[in-house]
Amino acid sequence: MVPALVLTLLLAVPQASQAASGGRIGGGSFRSAPMPRSYGGGGYRGGYRGGGYQRGYGSGFGFPFVVPFFFGGGGLFGFLILMAVVGLLVNAVRGGGGVSLPAGMQGGSIDRAPSDGPVSIAQLQVGLLASARELQQDLRDLAGQADTSTSSGLQRVLQDSTLALLRQPDLWVYANAEVGHVPFQAAESTFNRLSMTERSKLRSEVTSNVSGTVSTNASAKAGDADAVSDYIAVTLLVASRTRLNLKPVNGSEELRETLRILGSVPSSQLLALEVIWQPDGAGDVLSADELITAYPQLKHL
Repeated sequence: MVPALVLTLLLAVPQASQAASGGRIGGGSFRSAPMPRSYGGGGYRGGYRGGGYQRGYGSGFGFPFVVPFFFGGGGLFGFLILMAVVGLLVNAVRGGGGVSLPAGMQGGSIDRAPSDGPVSIAQLQVGLLASARELQQDLRDLAGQADTSTSSGLQRVLQDSTLALLRQPDLWVYANAEVGHVPFQAAESTFNRLSMTERSKLRSEVTSNVSGTVSTNASAKAGDADAVSDYIAVTLLVASRTRLNLKPVNGSEELRETLRILGSVPSSQLLALEVIWQPDGAGDVLSADELITAYPQLKHL
C-alpha cells in the first residue's frame, strides 16, 4: 500500500512554475533553540485520540496511523510532511524496529530531551493584487536591514512581514494556510524540502537575506513589477515549538486571524522562518494563470 500511495501522490504533485524572479528572507536553527521543560495540557495528547499515536508510538507506528496525526495539509505541502515522517519511521525500523516512547511521556507533564518533538510547520500563501507594490518595497527594506542570524531577529522579520500583509486587506484576493506536526527528528528535513519547493517557483532570487548573509542578484535589479502584472504572491513558512492550530482560510477574517497567530510566535519557540515573494525584479510580471499554476492550493477569498 505504501508504494502505491507514494506513486499516487507523486503523480498528483503540481509542477513548479518559474513565473518571475523573487525575494527571500529567512534563517533559523533546529539545534540551538531552547526546549521547554514540559508540554502539559491536552494539545499534544489530544492531537489524535483514536489510538494511532499513543498505541502505535511505543510499538512502532502502523502506516495508517501516521496520516491522521502528522498529515496536516493537502497537496504538495501534505505530501512532503508525510514523506518526512515515513522516512523517519523507515529509518527507525531499519535501526531497531519501531520508535520507542521517550521516558516521561506516559502521563502528566512531558519532560523531553532536546531532540524530541513535536514541531509545527505552517505554510501561508497569499495572492494580492499587484497594486500592493508598497508591500514589495516593505519586504525589500526588511531584507536590507533585518538580522536573520538570531531568533529575535527572525521573530521581528515574522512580525513585520505579517504586519505588512495585515495592512493590505483591500488587496487580498487568494490565500491558503496549511499546518503539519512532525517529530523533531524530521522537522529540519521537512522544512528544507518545503523551502526548496517554494524557492523553485522563482526564476531567480533578486533580494536575499538568509542566516545573516545579505546578497543581491548581479544579473537582475529589484524593483516594481511591470504595469501589466496582475498579482503579487507571498509565502510564509514557519517552524515552531509552539503548537500551531490554523483554521482553513476561506475568507478575509480567517486570513487575518492566521496572520495574527503566526506573527505572535515568540522568538524562543521559533525554529526557522522563510518569507518568499514574487515578483521582485523590475518589470517582472505575475499573471493570474502563472499565480494559479505556481500556487494551485490558493482559494479565492
